[in-house]
Amino acid sequence: MASILLVEDDRTIQMALEFALTRAGYEVSVTSDGEAGLSAARACDPDLILLDVLLPRRSGLEVARALRADGSDTPIVMLTALDREVDKVAGLDAGADDYVTKPFSTAELLARVRAQLRRVRTRKEQPRFIDTGALHIDTDATRVLVAGKPLCLRSKEYALLVALASREGSLCTRQWLSECVWGETFLSTSRTLDTHVRRLRRAIDSDTWSYIHTERGMGYRFEAKRKDGTNPDADAGDRSA
Repeated sequence: MASILLVEDDRTIQMALEFALTRAGYEVSVTSDGEAGLSAARACDPDLILLDVLLPRRSGLEVARALRADGSDTPIVMLTALDREVDKVAGLDAGADDYVTKPFSTAELLARVRAQLRRVRTRKEQPRFIDTGALHIDTDATRVLVAGKPLCLRSKEYALLVALASREGSLCTRQWLSECVWGETFLSTSRTLDTHVRRLRRAIDSDTWSYIHTERGMGYRFEAKRKDGTNPDADAGDRSA
């Protein structure tokens, strides 16, 4: 049972969310101001935090910044009535993983909670090292080598690479990748995933190796393949140490 800390000062919203989350099978703790929320987050180490922005004693932005300064990587979903782009950017810059604008539907919020918790589970299941073809990934050090040379990737490109490589040989659906990397439900009209896959291919593919293969209508499969069609295991020298 995942534990959720709800920090919300509006009593009506607080009660409605506590009921919905408990009914969905989560263990819920509730506080009504930022100072108490910060203390509870530090003491209880919940699996996820639902954090209102406009709180008494300490704002949600301040709470998020303090937790990230502590080194906490607990997913934070901001709840707020502020819907301007600048407000959303401020929340994300403070360390939030997602942002829900009031009024919101309970179904939407629960979907975002599930997506963030899936990201946590996926991250915990990641292997320390991934070696395939000429590619080497150290997930603890957040380091990628291609043919022994360091590769600089944007944060989402790196997250996408690790998500794919951690399931080498398996189909990764577009919805799963979207939720795992971006923490949101997949929209068929969005080209964000495709754009990141193209960038990632340009970064890691070589004249010898290709890694990310499209499964039309379904998603992508990560598998190191020689472009000349020979057995990838035939030459261990191409693998990075």
